[in-house]
Amino acid sequence: MRQLSDIDRDILTRAQGPLFHRWLEQIRATGGCAHPIHLTGSTTTRDAATGEVLRHYDTAGEPGERLLVRCRNRRATVCPACSRLHAGDTYHLVRAGLVGGKTVPATVRERPRLFLTLTAPSFGAVHRATGGERCQPRRGGGHCEHGRPVGCGLVHADTDPQVGQPLCPTCYDYPAHILWHAYAGRLWKAFTDNLYNHLAARLGYTRTELRRALRVSYAKIAEYQRRAAVHLHVVVRLDGNGGADEPPLTWATADLLTDTVRTAAAAVNLRAPYSAALGEHALTWGTQLDIRRLRAFGAGEGQADDAVAAYVAKYITKGADDTGVGTDHRITDPAEIEHAPVSPHVRTLMRTCWRLGGLPELAPLRLRAWVHTLGYRSHILTKSRCYSTTYSALRAQRAEYERGPDLADDPGTVTESRWRYADSGHTPGAALIAAGIAQDLARNREIALEQMKRFPVGGVVDA
Repeated sequence: MRQLSDIDRDILTRAQGPLFHRWLEQIRATGGCAHPIHLTGSTTTRDAATGEVLRHYDTAGEPGERLLVRCRNRRATVCPACSRLHAGDTYHLVRAGLVGGKTVPATVRERPRLFLTLTAPSFGAVHRATGGERCQPRRGGGHCEHGRPVGCGLVHADTDPQVGQPLCPTCYDYPAHILWHAYAGRLWKAFTDNLYNHLAARLGYTRTELRRALRVSYAKIAEYQRRAAVHLHVVVRLDGNGGADEPPLTWATADLLTDTVRTAAAAVNLRAPYSAALGEHALTWGTQLDIRRLRAFGAGEGQADDAVAAYVAKYITKGADDTGVGTDHRITDPAEIEHAPVSPHVRTLMRTCWRLGGLPELAPLRLRAWVHTLGYRSHILTKSRCYSTTYSALRAQRAEYERGPDLADDPGTVTESRWRYADSGHTPGAALIAAGIAQDLARNREIALEQMKRFPVGGVVDA
C-alpha cells in the first residue's frame, strides 16, 4: 500500500473538514490566488438614524476564522490569477486614455497622440538578433585591447542565449549601465520638462503661458531589453489645461508633437555625481527613438489604440523569471547574486550594483536595495494625473459590482469595520487545490472567448 505524502494528507484533512465547501467558495472568490492574504475581523452596517444593525459579517464563522483575499501581485511568475486581473485593469487604464471611457471623454481619441519608445544609450557592443543578418559585422576585423574580436559575423536566432551578451565583458561599461538605471526617473523628468520648454520656444510662448494653455498627459511602461537595459514605451497625448476634459488649442498637432519629442529627447543631458572611483558620467537617452502615431479602432494609418493597450497589459505581468533580468525578490546578501538564475552579463550587473551601493557618494541612490532590478528604481507603469482613471477606481468599481445593488453604499447607513492581518499563502495541499481551481477558471474563460468568437452578438456564426 502506497504511503501518503504530506501533501496528500493535507488535502484529505482539509477535504474532511466541516467547512470545506465554504473554503472552496473563498478560493473561487479569489480566482485561485496563489498567495492569498488571510484577514480576521468583522464589518457591521447600521442605520445612521436608529442605530439598527442592518448587516453584520464576522470571520468567526469562516474556516479557520479567516477570510481570504487576493494578493494582487502583478507578476505571473508569482501569482497567475492576480496577474491576469492586474493585466485587465492595466488594459482598461491605458485604453481609457486613448479612446475614452471610465470617466474619460471619448473626445480624447481626436487629440494629438503618439506612442514613443525611448531607449538607453550604448554601454558596449552586444550580440544581436537581426532577422537573418549578421550580428556585428566588421569589414576589417580586429580585436579590442583585451584580445577579443570587436565584431561578430554570426547570424543569431531570437532564442540564442548569446543575444544581449557583450562581445567583450571587460570593455562593457557596467557602472554606466547601473547609474543610467538609477537616474532613469530623472531622465524622464528632464524629457517632460524639455517637451514644455521646446513647445513654448516653437510657439513663441513663455513656459508659464504654455503650461496654462497645454498639458502633456502620458502613460509609460518600462521594459528590459535583451541587453538588460530598460527602455520606455510611452503613450503621449496633448490636452488643454483642464486635462482630458479640455481639448488643446488648434495649433497643437501631431506633427508639432512629433518634432518636439525628437528635440526634447536629444537635449536631455544630465551628470551623475562625481565619484573618485568612477569619474564623471553623462546621462542621456539613446539615439534609437521610435515615434508612431496612434489611431482608434484600427482605421487609418498608425499604431492601433487597442494594440498598444494590449501590449502594455501583456508586459505588465512579466516578472524577472520571464525576462531573465534580475530577480523577483530583493537581494540582501551578495552571496545570493552568485546563485541567482541569470546570465553572466546580468550577474555582473548585479555585482556592480552591489559594489556601487557601497560607495558613500552614491549612498542616496540606495543601490543595494535595487540590485534585483539592476538599479532601476521607478515603477513598471506610471502615468500623469490627468491621463485617465486609476487602479484604485477600477478596483473600487469591480468591488461594487461584485457586492451587487443590495449591498451598495447607502448614504443613510454607517459601516464599522475592524480587520487585521493574520497570515498569507497556502499550505502545500491547499496550494495544489487553488492551482487547479485557477486553471479551471482560466480554461472556462478561454472556452467563453472561443464561443464569443464563433457566435458574436446577433447570432451570426463565423465561417
